[in-house]
Amino acid sequence: MFARYWLPVLLWMALIFGFSTGAGSTRHTSRILGPILRWLVPGISDESVRNVQTVVRKGGHVSEYAVLACLLWRARRRPIRNDPRPWNWSEAGFALGVAALFAVSDEMHQAFVPSREARVGDVCFDATGAALGLLALRGAGRWRGKW
Repeated sequence: MFARYWLPVLLWMALIFGFSTGAGSTRHTSRILGPILRWLVPGISDESVRNVQTVVRKGGHVSEYAVLACLLWRARRRPIRNDPRPWNWSEAGFALGVAALFAVSDEMHQAFVPSREARVGDVCFDATGAALGLLALRGAGRWRGKW
């Protein structure tokens, strides 16, 4: 049961933690995004490149925490095929709370990484991503006629 439900959560958290090191810093990611943008749009300005990089980086926060929240929800609920149980907001609240606490710990970790900095705004992006992920999960369940 642990490997099926909680191991994916821990692996995803490890991936997020790995992005919180210097490897996930703006300096490193801009070496990837910048050349790709300049190849796609040769006349793009430096300011436009920075703006696109910001959107991509913040979108990364939202998406990685959306996935984390869904994995946490799944681990807590342990769904089965044709699960008759209705949507439970306390399971979603658990997932959102743990994801938000992990976001806080992630930013605290970044405070100690020389090429990174801790930002309260990033915790807000992360928590928003977790909430959006859970809402998407709820919407998918309703669309499929489950909840």
